[in-house]
Amino acid sequence: MGPFSTFLKCCRFKDCNWPIPPAHERRRSTFASRIWSSIPGVRSEKGRMYQWRKFDFFEEKLGGKCAIPEDIQGGIGCCSSGRGKLVIGCDDGTVGLLERGLKFNFGFQAHSSSVLFLQQLKQRNFLVTVGKDDQMSPQQSALCLKVFDLDKMQEEGSSSVSPNCIGILRIFTNQFPEAKITSFLVLEEAPPILLIAIGLDNGCIYCIKGDIARERITRFKLQVESYSSITGLGFRVDGQALQLFAVTPASVSIFSLHNQPPRLQTLDHIGCTVNIVAMSDHAELIIGRPEAVYFYEVDGRGPCWAFDGEKKFIGWFRGYLLCVVADQRNGRNTFNVYDLKNHLIAHSSVVKEVSHLLCEWGSVILIMADKTVLCIGEKDMESKLDMLFKKNLYTVAINLVQSQQADASATAEVLRKYGDHLYSKQDYDEAMAQYILTIGYLEPSYVIQKFLDAQRIYNLTNYLEKLHEKGLASKDHTTLLLNCYTKLKDVEKLNVFIKGDDSVGEHKFDVETAIRVCRAANYHEHAMYVAKKAGRHEWYLKILLEDLGRYDEAIQYISSLEPSQAGVTVEEYGKILVEHRAVDTIDILMKLCTEDGDLTRSGTSNGNYLSMLPSPVDFLNIFVHHPQALMDFLEKYTSKVKDSPAQVEINNTLIELYLSSDLNFPSISQASTGGDFNVRAMSNTAVISKTQTNGKPSVDKKGLNKEYLDRCEKGLQLLKSAWPSESEHPLYDVDLAIILCEMNAFIEGLLYLYEKMKLYKEVIACYMQAHDHEGLIACCKRLGDSGKGGDPSLWADLLKYFGELGEDCSKEVKEILTYIERDDILPPIMVLQALSRNPSLTLSVIKDYIARKLEQESKLIEEDRRAIEMYQEDTLAMRKEIQDLRSNARIFQLSKCTTCTFTLDLPAVHFMCMHSFHQRCLGDNEKECPECAPEYRSVMEMKRSLEQSSKDQNQFFQQVKTSKDGFSVIAEYFGKGIISKTNNKNAGTLQSSSTSTSGL
Repeated sequence: MGPFSTFLKCCRFKDCNWPIPPAHERRRSTFASRIWSSIPGVRSEKGRMYQWRKFDFFEEKLGGKCAIPEDIQGGIGCCSSGRGKLVIGCDDGTVGLLERGLKFNFGFQAHSSSVLFLQQLKQRNFLVTVGKDDQMSPQQSALCLKVFDLDKMQEEGSSSVSPNCIGILRIFTNQFPEAKITSFLVLEEAPPILLIAIGLDNGCIYCIKGDIARERITRFKLQVESYSSITGLGFRVDGQALQLFAVTPASVSIFSLHNQPPRLQTLDHIGCTVNIVAMSDHAELIIGRPEAVYFYEVDGRGPCWAFDGEKKFIGWFRGYLLCVVADQRNGRNTFNVYDLKNHLIAHSSVVKEVSHLLCEWGSVILIMADKTVLCIGEKDMESKLDMLFKKNLYTVAINLVQSQQADASATAEVLRKYGDHLYSKQDYDEAMAQYILTIGYLEPSYVIQKFLDAQRIYNLTNYLEKLHEKGLASKDHTTLLLNCYTKLKDVEKLNVFIKGDDSVGEHKFDVETAIRVCRAANYHEHAMYVAKKAGRHEWYLKILLEDLGRYDEAIQYISSLEPSQAGVTVEEYGKILVEHRAVDTIDILMKLCTEDGDLTRSGTSNGNYLSMLPSPVDFLNIFVHHPQALMDFLEKYTSKVKDSPAQVEINNTLIELYLSSDLNFPSISQASTGGDFNVRAMSNTAVISKTQTNGKPSVDKKGLNKEYLDRCEKGLQLLKSAWPSESEHPLYDVDLAIILCEMNAFIEGLLYLYEKMKLYKEVIACYMQAHDHEGLIACCKRLGDSGKGGDPSLWADLLKYFGELGEDCSKEVKEILTYIERDDILPPIMVLQALSRNPSLTLSVIKDYIARKLEQESKLIEEDRRAIEMYQEDTLAMRKEIQDLRSNARIFQLSKCTTCTFTLDLPAVHFMCMHSFHQRCLGDNEKECPECAPEYRSVMEMKRSLEQSSKDQNQFFQQVKTSKDGFSVIAEYFGKGIISKTNNKNAGTLQSSSTSTSGL
């Protein structure tokens, strides 16, 4: 019979319990591995697993050789680990607990005979044991299950302590007959619920679920198909789904416990013996057989790792497969740690006969049959990588850090070292491939410097492109990449980089840097493309105007922009546009400042609407070398907009342009904002200087061109139109306008401004300096008439001027004296003093004037003398009457009451004014005469007002200053008694005397 027939025969009767000869068993296992290796999707590593690289990624802990403490004297029957402890069950019924470093913590007697199985729970510090105790009766089984609370201790004697046993449960009952227990597993559900699975040698699984401490439990039984011994169990929890793997030597099954009744599914018809069943981190069932190690999921068999050797123990530790393999050729046991992801052996060592395999304290613990312990721990990642780097196994190192989910920076460091290794071997392409994977973690300058030195511009370009794709490029990286393109003259790649889909929108590179580099390399079209797509209008126009000189295109581009953007670009590049396309630039400015709306066209602009538009003042600087264009622009604007918010600034600029003789750019109007001009001081200086230089303040118009005269005419019209007669303040800066008129000798404008500001003295000063006597007198006639709001004092200034002239001006002086005499502007003495300084004037000029004034003064003196005599007579009469009242008695002969005109009877009241009244007619007012009281009160009120006005010194001096004859004002104050030496005491005495006299 051939091997294949034997295999088929064995497979055909695999479900039966017939004994198979050992030779056939070995053949079947070996041939099965070959069959599995040929099945697609099955990872058969026989032969190749022995070719895997071996590394020493694990090292012995606890100082190498160590053993179970002597405190544990019995034979080790079972072990468990968890919560930082090793729990060892012995055949004498004791349980010992070991801490880190295999230090004995404590021990206690759990069962009377032996401990068969135990498990340390993870969530709670509970210990579940299965052991033999004293048999209470022949009908009861000696096997029982106990639960110990390791956090609660109870004293057993003076020298030992024991944890509190919170539950004891007999495993076998009448419904659950006794059998040999072959496997044991506990699952912690929601506390305090436990799910305990007990595998028996008859293929049954007894399950106990509930709170054992309170004896609130349920029991149920599961049966596998093969009816063979249960060699391994494993729980799988996936959300609400709870499943139980069951392994026998002949099958692998799974029970779905969330279904009622639990549903059985056979996953495979091969199994394994005890101790070679484990669960992975991904809730996969792992079983070991002589030919391979199999992984199972809920839907069937998963990957298979085939390698020869009898598996004594199978375990899982942090993604590593742990195997204790017996080599039948030399009888030695080998402990291997397999990294299945990276296809390497992380550790391999020869060990003694192993009795138990545990994982705790971050290490793998092997307990030998002779109670010695081998504790193996994984080395740190740095040590493992150093080991690989020394052997130049960078690919293995990369796979290692990725499989162990190291942080990205650690992975990048491994990739960097791998790249350095390839670079040293001059494998630049592969080295760059590794460096590209480090983008985001490795400083780009590290890579760039290497490839700049090696002149590997193609690789450098590739790296910089990836750097931009991930959005991690700086301005310098963009500059370098574009320089690479331009150096390689790779226009196609430059187009892809610059004009790629949404490349600018995603900000894969710094826009300004790209524009600057392309512009420097004369790739103007690319630079313009980037600028336009990124909305960098200033760069787009800069290239058009400064590099390409395409002014018409620039004008069109600005016209297509939004008003706010167009305004900014015109402010920046307006000087160039005005120089080459002044008319088009003015049209753009008109659209920006007026928007050509219906409001502006009709001439009635809305102030709120205009305030939101750009002001023409904002664009004055672009006309710095083109004042004629500025004048055209402002004239167009003012013709459309009549009430601009910046009307004052606009008019100031226009006035300066109009009056400038050489049409220089306005400078004073811009500097005058917020300035303080002393107009009168400057005006006198400016006019005098022109008088000294030219003889006249006006400019000879014969020598001026027509263009300047037209501008002066426009300036005068603007001065008049911007200062309406009904407006108090003009729509321009008056002080600035005066300075401009004086600087440019524009007399017409200067006279108009002085007259509007009522600076009449400055007006006649202009005529005086021009020696225009006829115009001077005409001006005084117009401005010196007080009846029309003029200033009569101008005639005095005029007389003073002719008095100091030094030439014969008799005709003018006579005319002036006529107006001075008519309005009585000056006294004769001042006229004589003013004219006496002119030696060219004779006495005959003022002879008639003096004669008339003397005659007039004589008449006034005579009138005053008669008034004085009258006042003296009245005064004497009053004094005589007062004396009579003081010295003589008064006889009251009035027989009728002054008020009611009835016959006067007693009681009666008589007053010194010779009025008599009934007392009843007077009422309560008996102290003053009702007939004379109003007149007396008016006199007293006038006296009080005069006394009050005498205290107002400002009013007194103001009247003296403004009066034609100050002496007459002082005399009036004396005449009214306001200025008097009479004190208040004398006045009070006189008043009291008069009152008492009247009461007599």
